[in-house]
Amino acid sequence: MSNKAANSGDYLQYLLNSWSAKSADKLSGLSQLRARAIDSVNTQRLPNKRDEEWRFTDISPLTQLAFPPSQQQSKVVQANDLEQFYLPETTNRLVFVDGHYAAELSTIADAPIQMIGNLPAMMRSRASTIESHLGHYAKIDGNVFSALNTAFLRDCAVIIVPKKTVIVEPIQLLFVSTQEEVSSYPRCFVIAEQDSKLTLIEDHVSITSASYITNTVAEICLAANAHVQHIRIQRDSQQAYHLANCAVSLAHASQYQSVSVSLGSKISRYNLEVQLSDENSECTIDGLTLIAGQQLSDTHTCIDHIKPHCTSHQQHKCIVDETAHAVFNGKIMVRPQAQQTNSSQSSRNLLLSNTAKVDTKPQLEIFADDVKCAHGATVGQLDSEEIFYLESRGLSKESARKLLTYAFAADIIHRIPVASLQQQLEKIVLNQMQGV
Repeated sequence: MSNKAANSGDYLQYLLNSWSAKSADKLSGLSQLRARAIDSVNTQRLPNKRDEEWRFTDISPLTQLAFPPSQQQSKVVQANDLEQFYLPETTNRLVFVDGHYAAELSTIADAPIQMIGNLPAMMRSRASTIESHLGHYAKIDGNVFSALNTAFLRDCAVIIVPKKTVIVEPIQLLFVSTQEEVSSYPRCFVIAEQDSKLTLIEDHVSITSASYITNTVAEICLAANAHVQHIRIQRDSQQAYHLANCAVSLAHASQYQSVSVSLGSKISRYNLEVQLSDENSECTIDGLTLIAGQQLSDTHTCIDHIKPHCTSHQQHKCIVDETAHAVFNGKIMVRPQAQQTNSSQSSRNLLLSNTAKVDTKPQLEIFADDVKCAHGATVGQLDSEEIFYLESRGLSKESARKLLTYAFAADIIHRIPVASLQQQLEKIVLNQMQGV
């Protein structure tokens, strides 16, 4: 099994054997969490298309990839290799290379060291806070990828925003892939304490065009009246496999705003679970998928209304070209005690070729009777009348198609509150639409 894993069980066992080779490197306070994750992996298998939650997404190619965990390499990346990804609005930046913390590439300028840092360093000053939350939100039972990430947990971006603290400038977490045919396990962990405010940019990038696997987990906990803006960008190699889980917990009157943009990877899957755990909490979830060629991009979300008087709004857009395949499954759960819930969900999808494909499934599961909930989905191509109108104003047909497609994507991109990142994404969209 040196080159290929024969099946799902062999693949998972191969990864666990790789873990055993590294098990001497432990953070004692987290060893039990990792041990539980290993036990969980041993009881699970890789999902396949016979599973309802994965029926549109075939990840069987993973069982043929015996990619070992990445090893930390010194000076494999220089600062000038990453300048294209740096955002001038950020003075606090944590950089991880193939899942490993790169202190020499990171900058912690305006925040105290006990608030932002890598997990081993943060454990020395905030161990009790971290251990009481880390691993409590991202499920490991029933989620083999989250369990694997937890089993390999060593480095992790940690942000703990103290009470009544407002961090004005965004914090950038830059996860860089450089090695081919390896598996990496990036992780980020955020606690926003009472009345705090934070803008977080989680950016997954690549400086290689090779094949690799990224298995990432994010956990975000908002205390009462906290406000977190979470911008997530996935622009991995077109040959990569990107598997991601994000779990968010909202306390009383807290607000979570998310914009996720999926551009890269051969196969990608993003699971976002948001729990509105106390009254008057609110979330706004926006997403954009832009894919072409033979890419497969799957976004699954679950917004769980647990308590009354909570609000959620979601809009997800997919732009699909050539023979690419986009999947969106958005579930809104309203539990019996969650009266006076206000929730809306929209899935809008644009097909740029006759061979492009979208599977969209917005869901409402309502067990309360005093609620206001709505959802809807559309799938279509560019409007011929709009193209004709723009042609009548002097644009070529090709320019008209590009303009309409760009406008469709820009609606989501312009919700990102970081000007330089907006500009980067606009350029990517325009470059990808050259064949439109």
